[in-house]
Amino acid sequence: MTAVLELREVSKVYDAGASEVHALRQVSLSVSGGELVAVMGPSGSGKSTLLTIAGSLEEPTGGQVLVAGIDLSGASDNDQARLRRRLIGYVFQDFNLLAGLTAVENVTLPLELDGVGMKAALPAGMRALGELGIADRAGHFPDELSGGERQRVAIARAVVGDRKVLLADEPTGALDSVNGEAVMRLLLAACRRGAAGVVVTHDAQFASCADRVLFLRDGRLIDQTRTTPGPESLLTPGPQR
Repeated sequence: MTAVLELREVSKVYDAGASEVHALRQVSLSVSGGELVAVMGPSGSGKSTLLTIAGSLEEPTGGQVLVAGIDLSGASDNDQARLRRRLIGYVFQDFNLLAGLTAVENVTLPLELDGVGMKAALPAGMRALGELGIADRAGHFPDELSGGERQRVAIARAVVGDRKVLLADEPTGALDSVNGEAVMRLLLAACRRGAAGVVVTHDAQFASCADRVLFLRDGRLIDQTRTTPGPESLLTPGPQR
């Protein structure tokens, strides 16, 4: 299958005064449409840096990043912002919800910024919230939601619309096992519709739901494995609370 997301020998070095921190060391990764990849590794191994660089939120020190065949190093800041808005869904660890918008307004914001009218965007936003069991919280503001509800709103925002790349940093971290499985079902379903997904997780159970698992240590990709049996069992809806 055609790669939707490619990292080619990507390195990232942070200047820490007298010393340098090598967050990533020549990491190469290719993710096809329809595929979900989990990334695991100890704290400080470079997992979150890999995501921010893949999502064009941070520039690599060396190497190339391609999204849907577009080399990000050759794109202007405006073009990169447009690409993120249209093609990339990102779930941040701290959610990054806008306090002055309701849950459904947060979810539909990327569509509206891309020119989709509220009347057309609202059904898609409500559908994404419904798939995560929180449609009844659509009119509530972030400070009226629990941590787990805010996390699900952030995930709904990432998957709404026709995203080509889904990037999620610990998307099940604030959730119980039932709602964690609902999140993985939604991410898998989005990938099966053609998106390329990369999920950072510390949970081996949820990592086993991905098609491949990559292992980072000290900024290096040290191993990867395909999961067996396949992850499709999680696509069967289960109860939510």
